[in-house]
Amino acid sequence: MKRETINAQGAPAAVGPYVHAVKTGDYVFTSGQLGLDPVTGTLPEGVVAQAEQAIRNIETVLKAAGCTLADVIKTTVFLADMNDFAAINEVYAKFFTGETPARSCVQAAALPKGGLFEIEVVAVCR
Repeated sequence: MKRETINAQGAPAAVGPYVHAVKTGDYVFTSGQLGLDPVTGTLPEGVVAQAEQAIRNIETVLKAAGCTLADVIKTTVFLADMNDFAAINEVYAKFFTGETPARSCVQAAALPKGGLFEIEVVAVCR
């Protein structure tokens, strides 16, 4: 299968040597997205604001690959503090509606740039 790299305009620049996503066939595998503001490169205050921005960043990456959040089949969420689980569930439920994707959620010892929330997804786009 052909492999296509995706670097989305309007998404925050990668904070390391990686691309926003890789598309192969109908599948899109995104890199993790923090809640970085794509213009300023800074993190907003609080896990809710970071989660909302991170999912918007994922939307931007998916759009560049020809997909939407409705095409997502699997998400992995990373939290700096598992005590934020209930709060991010409320944010998550605003973006992922209808047939929700499978999901894993783990607490990480630390996230890049001191982030409180990070998300990566797998989508099938047709």
